Amino acid sequence: MNSHTDVPIKPKEYEVLDAISQDPTITQSGLSLRLGMAVGSVNWYIKRLINRGYIKVSRMDRTRLKYDLTPEGMAVFTERAIQYAKDSLKIYKSFRQNAKDIVIELKKNRVSQTYLDGNDEIMDILRLTCIEAGILICETPCKVIVKTNGQVYQITVQE
Repeated sequence: MNSHTDVPIKPKEYEVLDAISQDPTITQSGLSLRLGMAVGSVNWYIKRLINRGYIKVSRMDRTRLKYDLTPEGMAVFTERAIQYAKDSLKIYKSFRQNAKDIVIELKKNRVSQTYLDGNDEIMDILRLTCIEAGILICETPCKVIVKTNGQVYQITVQE
């Protein structure tokens, strides 16, 4: 294996690989705009990725280049995507367990309905968990309100 490929890929390098995988005919100025970095930096990353054997360049015509991921580039791109999916599942499982813990607490306190204050992915996980457990979700604030405080669910009981 090439010693250059033993070095982990950096986030910006991955962003360049990702953009090229979506559009092999993208220009360096197009990459610059898309990734929010200077054209000189894009050029440096492309040269680095070529040197590492992750992309190859060919001419489409005298002024246009085409960037292709090599098998090594595709492998590192795929590996990074798989790791992202694994990390995302770990995060989901954590939020799902937190939601189950909140539902257990609600059930223990004989709560049959609640208002979920928020509309994001974390609250969607709790919403599904409540529905599975038979807890009615109120459309407007009711006696028991659950919201998120950062990444933690918080129960408030209104008097």
